[in-house]
Amino acid sequence: MASGRQSEHRRGRSAEGVLLVVEDEPTLRELLSASLRFSGFEVASAATGEEALALAVRERPDLVVLDVMLPDMDGFEVLRSLRERATGPVGGGSGDIPVLFLTARNDPEDKVNGLTIGGDDYVTKPFRLEELIARIRAILRRAHGRPREGVLCVADLEIDVDAHLVTRAGQPVELSPTEFRLLRYLAEHKDQALEKTKILNDVWQYDFGGDSGIVESYISYLRRKVDHVEPKLIHTVRGVGYALRSPRS
Repeated sequence: MASGRQSEHRRGRSAEGVLLVVEDEPTLRELLSASLRFSGFEVASAATGEEALALAVRERPDLVVLDVMLPDMDGFEVLRSLRERATGPVGGGSGDIPVLFLTARNDPEDKVNGLTIGGDDYVTKPFRLEELIARIRAILRRAHGRPREGVLCVADLEIDVDAHLVTRAGQPVELSPTEFRLLRYLAEHKDQALEKTKILNDVWQYDFGGDSGIVESYISYLRRKVDHVEPKLIHTVRGVGYALRSPRS
């Protein structure tokens, strides 16, 4: 039996938002629901695709965490039904709800299929709860068009300072602690031309004997990890140093 009636404040929207967790495995469903509530979300849950569709109309969640492998229909079918309701007469506006797929299937074709038919993100099991929450918040920010406190954004680059997570175009970016500190520093001074000596002083505090070559090396590391997609965000300012710039700049 689904636990859709577990949403504690059904009509009172919290600052974080209302989520619908669709997962047929009871232990994982309850663990996810409890963890997301603890993180500040209101949560309803369902164990089947039919229950999920009914709850989506009734609850109007801000986002659906949707398992692909369900007992009555797969998650792709659920999403297609949701998206069809965007223009249907009885959808109640449920067709435009963001959807994050959650699945044990790691086939690239599944990911492409899920995103092509209108999914917003795709997380494979096993996963880190912190990463899942960060992706949920990123989707909600994009949907609502607003940044969250503690998150630095430059174009599609997002740096969650509190969770120590970085995403580019919705995909996680693995950084070392030093790379993270440097990227955070550049983002905190976005669109500013920063001298190498200033970066070295503020980020490393001359731990490397004042050798500005270390800045060049770490900028190169960041470019490979962050700027492998367009538009390029990290720019060399000739005769000065570097700048992290939004495309409009």
